[in-house]
Amino acid sequence: MFGLGTTEIILIAFLAILFFGKDKLPGLAKGMGESINEFKSALNGDDKKKKSKKDTSKKG
Repeated sequence: MFGLGTTEIILIAFLAILFFGKDKLPGLAKGMGESINEFKSALNGDDKKKKSKKDTSKKG
């Protein structure tokens, strides 16, 4: 995983908790995950949002 060892990952997690606080970390992780998924789908040419908008506009 990017050449990081266990101690480096623990240190990064500890610094993230100190910087952001334990209450904000789940929201930040969720937002980061959604951003990564959106980026990957854009690279693959998948455009689910536009397809769903076109489908709803045809029905309505």
